Amino acid sequence: MKLQKISLIFVAMSLSLNVLAADLTRVDIEQKLKNADKTHVVDLRRKDFRTLDLSKLDFRNADLWGTDLRDANLNDCDLSNLNLDLTVMTRIHFARANLSNTSIFGVSMMDADLSDSNLSGSRFIANLDRANLKGANLTNANWGVDMKNQPMGLMRVSLNGANLSNANLTNANLNRALMKRTDLTRANLSGTDLTMADLSGANLTNANFKGANLNGTKFGFIKDKTIFNGALNLNSAIFED
Repeated sequence: MKLQKISLIFVAMSLSLNVLAADLTRVDIEQKLKNADKTHVVDLRRKDFRTLDLSKLDFRNADLWGTDLRDANLNDCDLSNLNLDLTVMTRIHFARANLSNTSIFGVSMMDADLSDSNLSGSRFIANLDRANLKGANLTNANWGVDMKNQPMGLMRVSLNGANLSNANLTNANLNRALMKRTDLTRANLSGTDLTMADLSGANLTNANFKGANLNGTKFGFIKDKTIFNGALNLNSAIFED
């Protein structure tokens, strides 16, 4: 009986915590953000914001570390310069959002919508498989592996099956990135570091590789290699037969 009572108490406490997390509505969050500034940052860490419509809000003075944002709508939001490490973002909506200079580390962003978003200068080590980054701005983004800091083994960005068509990746760092079957149609990869990245089966139609570093980059079968005109270290790239 005592064990049963303890279990019931534990369940009640868990339900109570879930209710408290769910009590933060868009209106509540808007009010908190309205009263925030750089010296009075809103603490929204580890909250449950799943499926909430938070579009067009300015989160620059908020702490969202570890927050659950699965299926949430953050289209047109400003989250620039934030640390979003360890947040939960599967299927999140970030269309046209400002994520410039934002850090996202150790996060699942599979099937996320980041179309036309500003990711310039951002630092991502995340799973973005099947994500929509069509038209996104990744100029100077640092999504490559830091080989001097791998305490838990090789951690790298995964963009398998992602849509990067018309994206601007000028001078981005994508070394060792997983980009199998990624759509890079008309993408600007000028100056991009693709050292040892895996682009097997990627769609490279009309992509611009001028100045891109292809040292050890893996590609599928490419019949016409003139698409790599102006690329660096093309002789060191790996092509499937």
